Amino acid sequence: MAQRSLNINLDKMIKERVHLGHLIQKWNPTMEPYLYRKRMKSRSFFISKKDKKISKKEKKKKYNHITNLTFTARFLSEACDLLFDAASIGREILIVGVGTKKRVAFSIARAARKARCHYVHKKWLRGMLTNWPTTKRRLKKFRDLRKKYKSRKRARLPKKDVAVLKRQLYHLKKYMRGIRYMKRLPDIVIILSQDKGSKALRECITLGIPTISLIDTNCNPDLVDLPIPANDDSIKSIYFILKRLVVAICKGRSSYIKRFLIHNKTETEKTKTRKEKNQTTKEKKKTETERTKTRKEKNQTTKEKKKTETEKTKTRKEKNQTTKEKKKTETQSNQTNKDS
Repeated sequence: MAQRSLNINLDKMIKERVHLGHLIQKWNPTMEPYLYRKRMKSRSFFISKKDKKISKKEKKKKYNHITNLTFTARFLSEACDLLFDAASIGREILIVGVGTKKRVAFSIARAARKARCHYVHKKWLRGMLTNWPTTKRRLKKFRDLRKKYKSRKRARLPKKDVAVLKRQLYHLKKYMRGIRYMKRLPDIVIILSQDKGSKALRECITLGIPTISLIDTNCNPDLVDLPIPANDDSIKSIYFILKRLVVAICKGRSSYIKRFLIHNKTETEKTKTRKEKNQTTKEKKKTETERTKTRKEKNQTTKEKKKTETEKTKTRKEKNQTTKEKKKTETQSNQTNKDS
């Protein structure tokens, strides 16, 4: 895997709140190597009039973990390299942003369309990947319904049937809009929240599909193939990481398209040369056939000449015979005259 410079600035990551984790009470012990330290979330709670008598020592303090941004930068660069390589070969990539806020869901859909990836941003239907034949049938149904709805036949249908068609389309569009062009299982799955996209992660593990996932302090990094320790609750942090991943995919896709175009050009040139060769061979064959025709014609003319010569010789022989016969008759007549 070739390493590429991605300009991942740590100060920018701090501004985007990538380093902030969950409360200490919610942490997962497997996340310990990726943590930097713990910090106090709020120095003191909001104190009501009833709780004024409570001393400062008795007040509970809230602490939350901070992720080590060097690990996030390292794993993010690795993920970008992997996605670039996968996109440059033409692999299928699925982005899962289930359970996120509306703004994040919209940005996921837009980013996935830009990178020409499949996406699921509303709800993960169980068995979407493990029960692939049924999802394939559903997708086919969705495409057929869309065609039916857009065609002129809709005007001929009764109102009740149109309403049923609309309802079915709305339901399928809601959950399968992002994967409507997916023809096979994805090669890589990007999960933007391990905690919320646990169903998708389980299905990927059962099928053995490689996964890239954002892992917060309450997640298990051992379940993911390539974990990116970061804040999965903040819109800014999700958008920051998603942007980097999408840029890597777009670069990979552009290189794949260029390679594909170059390959097509070479193929067209090869076909052109083949056609030219075929044309030259055809022309050669034509010239050869013409030569053979001329030879045959020459042979025919020579045969005809021979025939004419033989006929002439025959006529000469006949003439000679006739002259001989005349001479014989003359000699006989002369002899008879002498005798008489």
